[in-house]
Amino acid sequence: MLFEKLFIAPAIIAGLIAYLATPRVIKLAWRWGLIDDPKKNHHPKVIHTKPTPRAGGIAIYAAIVISSIVLLPLDKHLVAILIGATLLVVLGVLDDKYNLNPYIRLFVQFVAAAIPIAAGIGIAYVTNPIGTGLIDLSHPQIVFEILGESRSIWILSDLFAVFWIVTLINFLNMGAKGIDGQLTGVVAIAAITIAILSYSFSADITEWPVTILASIVAGSYLGFLPWHVYPQKIMPSFAGSNLAGYFLAILSILSTTKVGVLAIVLAVPLVDTGYTIIRRILSGKSPVWGDRGHLHHRLLDSGLSKNQVTLFYWGSAALLGILALSFNSQYKLYTMLGISLVLGGFILWLTYRSRH
Repeated sequence: MLFEKLFIAPAIIAGLIAYLATPRVIKLAWRWGLIDDPKKNHHPKVIHTKPTPRAGGIAIYAAIVISSIVLLPLDKHLVAILIGATLLVVLGVLDDKYNLNPYIRLFVQFVAAAIPIAAGIGIAYVTNPIGTGLIDLSHPQIVFEILGESRSIWILSDLFAVFWIVTLINFLNMGAKGIDGQLTGVVAIAAITIAILSYSFSADITEWPVTILASIVAGSYLGFLPWHVYPQKIMPSFAGSNLAGYFLAILSILSTTKVGVLAIVLAVPLVDTGYTIIRRILSGKSPVWGDRGHLHHRLLDSGLSKNQVTLFYWGSAALLGILALSFNSQYKLYTMLGISLVLGGFILWLTYRSRH
């Protein structure tokens, strides 16, 4: 009964809202001109061949917000999380319309990430991946008085949390978005993994809201998925990828600070994006300007279909999610190092193959 209450019901409710909202968002996207036309948007990373509505993140956002307000206590933490999400969706819609400068987008992402951190959500400690015990991030602190109350800023903790959120937002946007169904399925799998992890601590009632929120996020992306699989009717676009990284990062913080678990689940897009950034910098290019050098582009160029590439990302995320739930911190570190080496070699091989 508890499993259905914390896991199944929230996912179904959010999924239905997202599924029913998406056709209406498609109509709005055409009406507002939020359309990605490959004949007008001449960019190497664009792989779709016909005009496709953007702004799918609006439907996902609606599902998450409505479900959260109905199913979760509306405390200061949830309010801050939803305010940050709202800012990211507005940013995403504006980018869909006007193609904003990447550095403007980055600044707004930092502001949005800082909102839940300012409300008290943070990382007090992380497990030492190369030894035993914990790494304390709660010091140094800045303590001050405001409105007659004592407040404190945990410098390392807050900085780590903000940079983790912004990093995940951008790494998912760069490395897990581009193919029909790719981002949506990967995010749903990652959120399900966090929900399962949090549910394993369900003896602690404070973990229940985390499980519910993770299930809501998973359900929202699953509800959007039928409209996003090949051939996609709408793209999640920048708003959808913003929300993906934002909520997954926050959930990894809330679920007893299991940042390592999420890093393993998302290892393929994270490592791919890391290599892409290094490649761009070594080539004298800006790391934030897109190109056609991501792993999913290379897999397409090697002869795989869009569906096959998407299944590769889904399958790797699911397999790594299963492994991550059973690994300790040291195994997670070794796994990330192993994936980095193997995937890096695979990317280099695909690059060499495409040139010969």
